[in-house]
Amino acid sequence: MSRSSLANSPLDIRYLVVCLLLSVPLWSAAQVTPVEAGQVLAEDTVFAEGRFDNAMTAAVVKKRLLEPPTNKATMLNLINTVPGVRMEERSPGSYRLNMRGSALRSPFGVRNVKIYWNDIPLTDPGGNTYFNQLTLNSFSDMTFVKSTANTSYGAGTGGQVLIRNRPLKNKRGLTRPNRGSYQLKGLFASGTLAGEKMASRVSYSHNETDGYRDQSAMRRDHFSLSSEFNISDKQQLSAHVLFTDMYYQTPGGLTLSEFQTNPRSARPAAGIFPSAINAKAAIFQRNFTAGIGYKNSFNSVFSNSTTIYGSYNRIENSAVRNYEMRNEPHFGARTIFKLDKKYDNGNHIDWQNGAELQSGNFNIKVSGNKLGVADTLQTNDDVQTTVYSVFSQLVFATANKWSYSAGLSYNKNRIAFERLSDYPVLNQPFSFSTELIPRFAVSKAFGGNNSIGVLASKSFSPPTIAELLPSTGIINTSLQAEKGWNYELIGKIHSLPRLQMEASVFAFRLKDALVQRRDESGADYFTNAGGARQNGVELFTGYNYVRRSSFIETGWLTAAYTYSHFRYAHFEKDGNDFSGKTLPGVPSNTFSIWGDAYLRNGFYLIGSYYSASAIFLNDANTVSASPYHLVAGKIGYVITGKKLRVDFYVGEITCSIKPIAWVTISRFRADITMPPRAETIMRERHFLTSDKIT
Repeated sequence: MSRSSLANSPLDIRYLVVCLLLSVPLWSAAQVTPVEAGQVLAEDTVFAEGRFDNAMTAAVVKKRLLEPPTNKATMLNLINTVPGVRMEERSPGSYRLNMRGSALRSPFGVRNVKIYWNDIPLTDPGGNTYFNQLTLNSFSDMTFVKSTANTSYGAGTGGQVLIRNRPLKNKRGLTRPNRGSYQLKGLFASGTLAGEKMASRVSYSHNETDGYRDQSAMRRDHFSLSSEFNISDKQQLSAHVLFTDMYYQTPGGLTLSEFQTNPRSARPAAGIFPSAINAKAAIFQRNFTAGIGYKNSFNSVFSNSTTIYGSYNRIENSAVRNYEMRNEPHFGARTIFKLDKKYDNGNHIDWQNGAELQSGNFNIKVSGNKLGVADTLQTNDDVQTTVYSVFSQLVFATANKWSYSAGLSYNKNRIAFERLSDYPVLNQPFSFSTELIPRFAVSKAFGGNNSIGVLASKSFSPPTIAELLPSTGIINTSLQAEKGWNYELIGKIHSLPRLQMEASVFAFRLKDALVQRRDESGADYFTNAGGARQNGVELFTGYNYVRRSSFIETGWLTAAYTYSHFRYAHFEKDGNDFSGKTLPGVPSNTFSIWGDAYLRNGFYLIGSYYSASAIFLNDANTVSASPYHLVAGKIGYVITGKKLRVDFYVGEITCSIKPIAWVTISRFRADITMPPRAETIMRERHFLTSDKIT
């Protein structure tokens, strides 16, 4: 079927239902409402806190009094404090993110997790998300909805990330320059304009660094704008723009012997393929997203919200094997009708019905790479993709604190490939099977703000375009969507003064799990790996240990622990039986501690600790990465005036602690007011004993 005939093919009645729902210019919020701060919060600062509601497992990264002990060019240290969530950075600016799963499915970008920014999907209809287009000052809070806790967001066996960028209701401006080691330079600036019926927030950031390894430099410029307009007491219009212009080099992987010889080196030449330096291996990335939202409350119980958006991604990847250029325009819309009714007898109904549609027309060209310049054309593919879902979710809460929840979504995914570089032109239209995704949950609140709940839900995740068309250049239409059922027991204790505790025990049974493979030339491809049994435990504790003592203004301690028992159920490949083996790319144990203290004299201290157990690197479990431990700290001083607030701080000091307690401070960053010779002095005092990759 050609592109024209595909475009002119008749639409079925289900597609028309989606379009009719999306044509209503009305909108109601469907995302999990994060815990509000309860105090005036500093801008562009974040904190991780647990969240449980209606038998839903979620965690909120929200604003805090000050910022976490992390380099502002990355969110990795921050996100890894959330139990069940793991973020990796392959090279500066190249992120991988997963929730309750393996990162091996997403060697580039983020897959298996659907991400929204102000109700605008950042995940394209091809299933990929460029998470690196976000910076610390492009959001006010970030909610992680784990696994299959919600049916309102379509595909994603890993879950959803719901990000908001809400303008403050007062006028203010903020500028933060920072400098650090490895030629780290950055600037964060933002401003808010507010009136009686409107508020707008604009932010800009610039980050660059030469990187620790050869061929690992990064530069990123980011701009975002969020505006809210109150048309009336019942209507609100919002507009959002997100733009990122980014360049980062990719040093490539090293063998063990190469790493031991020089851990800072880039990938050397191998066979017919050049080194990462000679290939000028790098990614040039531009992302532009804009959307408009409209909310309308018809009356006290019935409301609607609708969002429409358009997005364009331009990617060039100068790799050691080839030179890839991708143009990825896509658009979509999302609408939700909400019934929120409280009865006199104490019962409460929250019923949401809606639909979401996304469509894209991508072009992917792969050429030879001649010293960082596109050479002879190898393949040229047009890819049309359309995904849509219709969903309903009902929560019924009784006066005696019982809550019953049920949801169902109908999901469809269609893709058509056209290989323009072949003659005659190769056309490969196909669609994945229709997925009906149910969810059921029951919870009971008791003793104030304590609760316990059980959850049973299904989820699915179809292959992304990058998996159907991997770096081998061979279109693989035999891949199937991975899917499975999740069963979960969740508990929360929030009644104790200044103490909150949360726990989750889950069992996820995944079928047709998608995993990455490499051929003899090193090219990536993907396959369905049979079933997987993913069992786990997640624990979170937060304690506000002091409030307004004579010396300390406030202080928090948090701890998070994740146990992951992820095993292949039945998986045979090329005569090898991997049944019962541990899934690669997942540490069995991760643990994090967070602590801060804000003194009344203006000084503050922030520290964090993160550890991960050994990680298997192959299906046979014969090769593994060693356990590691990371410690980060920051010290600062705040001067507050009537209209001006100045914050001086030094950080991040990050340590990699070996199992034998040998400490190596691997990098030193001072964002503001670092003395010119600070790092030299530290080296002379033998704090920087070695430079190792952490």
